[in-house]
Amino acid sequence: IGWTKMIRAYPYREYSIQSFDGLTLRAKFYELEPGAPIELMFHGYRGNAERDLSGGVERCFKLGHSALLIDHRGSGFSDGNTITFGILEKRDCRDWIDFAVKEFGEYSRLILTGISMGAATVMMVAGQPLPPQVQYVLADCGYISPKEIISKVMAEMHLPPKLFYPFAKAAARLFGHFDLDGDSPMEAMGRCTVPVVFAHGDTDDFVPYDMSVRLHEACISPQKKLVTIH
Repeated sequence: IGWTKMIRAYPYREYSIQSFDGLTLRAKFYELEPGAPIELMFHGYRGNAERDLSGGVERCFKLGHSALLIDHRGSGFSDGNTITFGILEKRDCRDWIDFAVKEFGEYSRLILTGISMGAATVMMVAGQPLPPQVQYVLADCGYISPKEIISKVMAEMHLPPKLFYPFAKAAARLFGHFDLDGDSPMEAMGRCTVPVVFAHGDTDDFVPYDMSVRLHEACISPQKKLVTIH
């Protein structure tokens, strides 16, 4: 609550972009000072930028960074009704990168930061060729694939994943027009060349800590680090 009050009292600029499929996506920019590195910050599943990332603004400022808090499609102030576990959000993320380079200039320094589904999103983007302005990725408690995290939740609900996951995949394609198996952070880490910092709490009971361990092992970037929060 304190972090939320802090950023509501702090000056910000509002930005919006159009997604590839016609949605208006929105963000708020909290500038520490002109020319400071900028973290493009992405929240978790069924969250929103203010709720999940208010504390991240304070952390950014302490590190000398500015922060662009982005509402995913179907969340917060952005348009849309469907959350796609990072599959379509990665395309939005890439559009935000292009916007940031254009808005803040060719000498801008960008950091892709995500929590949970946001971490999955930035990791999947990191498997693509990125402009030189992207300095590194910070992935906090990300999952290895949409299928793995959905199957875990199904099992906890006593729904056999082998039986029910195909229905979830079919519903995603039919109603959301996306493929749950279309990409994954694990696959992307096998293509990633930008530096990645993985962070995860070792008693996380929703996204298992072991997922970040496996992602760190799979990452082929020459610069990578796993930070364990006890």
